[in-house]
Amino acid sequence: MSIFTPTNQIRLTNVAVVRMKRAGKRFEIACYKNKVVGWRNGVEKDLDEVLQTHSVFVNVSKGQVAKKEDLISAFGTDDQTEICKQILTKGEVQVSDKERHTQLEQMFRDIATIVADKCVNPETKRPYTVILIERAMKDIHYSVKPNKSTKQQALEVIKQLKEKMKIERAHMRLRFILPVNEEKKLKEKLKPLIKVIESEDYSQQLEIVCLIDPGCFREIDELIKKETKGKDSLEVLNLKDVEEGDEKFE
Repeated sequence: MSIFTPTNQIRLTNVAVVRMKRAGKRFEIACYKNKVVGWRNGVEKDLDEVLQTHSVFVNVSKGQVAKKEDLISAFGTDDQTEICKQILTKGEVQVSDKERHTQLEQMFRDIATIVADKCVNPETKRPYTVILIERAMKDIHYSVKPNKSTKQQALEVIKQLKEKMKIERAHMRLRFILPVNEEKKLKEKLKPLIKVIESEDYSQQLEIVCLIDPGCFREIDELIKKETKGKDSLEVLNLKDVEEGDEKFE
């Protein structure tokens, strides 16, 4: 027995819906999951990889296709591919509660991973595990913000965790060589940006090996270049000054 499907209905599965309201009517397009963000970021450029079909709907879940006259009234054209592009760029992505929960859980893990990668216990110089950071984030009741990047949120988490546990950004180890005539004046300007000076060598020039907060690297680099007019030598010896082994809570 054949099942009759009206000609203005299209059935789709595993779909992400993008919706736009225009001229008092609702229009939807059917996309492949996880492809909408790639299109908007410019990573995915092939429209066929994003759209399940070039049809414009009034209701994707019911398979109801928009009428030609409604498209012309709302968009000034009945070119469905062009209308799909407009909705894809400016429309609102519809996410189910389950999908939203999964996305927030993934962001929570991603934030914890960034924090664990960037931080250490300042007393032991050992990194914390991702699981331990996740537990600490739960203890401070950190709430993920879906509209902020995971990197921005990781920096927020580090600030909040500092109030509850021994944690800080792992230091970078630098070596820089300063011209003889500039070294004293420049060293004084650099001092507030340096955490620890590990060694100083005065031969023909001043060579300093030191530890800095990674957030100060750009400022140090720009200051040295400006003051020495490019006659300096700046080398990153270690991106992270850490000891082997994972940190544990007692």
